Amino acid sequence: MNVQQFLLALRGRFWIFLSLLCGTVAAAVIVTMLLPRTYEATVSLLVDNRDAQSLTAAAQPVREQMGYMQTQMDVIRSERVARRVVEDLKLAQDPGAKSAFAASGAPGSIEDWIAGGLLPHLKVETSQSSVILITYGAGDPRSAAAIANAFARAYMEVTLNLRVEPSKQAASWFEEQLKGLRKDFEEAQGRLAAFQKQHGIIASDDRVDVENARLAELSTQALQAQNATFDAESKFRARASTPVDSLPEVLSNPLIQTLKAQVLTGESKLQELSTRLGPNHPEYRQQKSEVDALRARLNAEMHKVVASVESAARQSRAHTSDLQAALAAQREKVVQLRDARDQSLVLMRDVDTAQKAYEAALQRYLVNKVESGASQTNVTVLNAAAEPNRAARPKAALNIALGVLVGLMLGLGAVFLLELVDRRVRSTADLEGTLDAPLLGSLQPWQPSGLLGGPASPRALPGPA
Repeated sequence: MNVQQFLLALRGRFWIFLSLLCGTVAAAVIVTMLLPRTYEATVSLLVDNRDAQSLTAAAQPVREQMGYMQTQMDVIRSERVARRVVEDLKLAQDPGAKSAFAASGAPGSIEDWIAGGLLPHLKVETSQSSVILITYGAGDPRSAAAIANAFARAYMEVTLNLRVEPSKQAASWFEEQLKGLRKDFEEAQGRLAAFQKQHGIIASDDRVDVENARLAELSTQALQAQNATFDAESKFRARASTPVDSLPEVLSNPLIQTLKAQVLTGESKLQELSTRLGPNHPEYRQQKSEVDALRARLNAEMHKVVASVESAARQSRAHTSDLQAALAAQREKVVQLRDARDQSLVLMRDVDTAQKAYEAALQRYLVNKVESGASQTNVTVLNAAAEPNRAARPKAALNIALGVLVGLMLGLGAVFLLELVDRRVRSTADLEGTLDAPLLGSLQPWQPSGLLGGPASPRALPGPA
């Protein structure tokens, strides 16, 4: 069946096609009129993830912001928000709702049952912006607007509670922790103060440096004293094998040199007198006594020098011993001071650690304390829901359009099926193509004679001879 044949069949069965089309459209109109009216009210919310009341507010990346918006949409669709709507609007106190709940026999409370019935009629949408659209559909326009606005308020309250409640719990926990951390900090300070008081350490104590300098000075002095003692002992040991008058101290003594010169002069004079006078001569004997006195004085002075050398050696040994004892005591003192300072540094680090832990916990406590007192959320009602003037469903134009489309398909399909079942000759092409018979003639459509002015007569068409 080609298109021309189908169009001829459609013309021949036009009333069937028209009946199906009109019936389908009428059914769509009737169904549209019988369907209950549903009114939709929409409230728009501006959700800004930057919180002005938060001490830790920071801009989030775009990817995290998109996840944040999806989270807020899930919160709006949660049963907690729906239950808050039931409580705010006191839907559980409606007698009709109570009777319906009793008739349903559903488990749980009536609030949960009503909240579960609200969620299927709720629609939450958003785009790439920070605006969330909350749409609620109901049979009454006033109820639709009231419930949509109630969902917005409930969402804001739940968001505030979700923010404040964890902050309150965290603040309470940090407050308990601060007591122990403060106690540890005070105990660490007490141990440090007691240790510093016991060892005489002050905050800016530089005694270790002073004692180190003193230790270095004593070490230098002890080394010098050891060198001096070694020199003195060397000189003292050398005196046993060296004549007294050959000692450097004797040779460098001006008094001894003067006495030596006087002794030599006196001996020379005595030698001269011995050539002229006898040993018993008074002048000779006087000169000899003078020489003996000078020699005795010289020997006494040389013994004094030797005794001074021995005394210097003994004093040097004693001084070196004293310096060695002082050096050992100073070294022990420096070691004790270093140990005390190291232990003091350990205690100071303990104090610093306890102080940092206390200050960090105090800062977190203050942040959570401030945020637990927040009274506003970062959600703002951009446009409140108003009572809709028209019903959102059913959509009459759409239903009628669908009815026309379905009617057209049903009508065309019925004509096609009927033509396949009951095939009729509707053109000369059907005769020639189906029966393979020659065309003898054709009749014009009958017209009344009054209209044509004479009797109708058939028009003969040429045919085969």
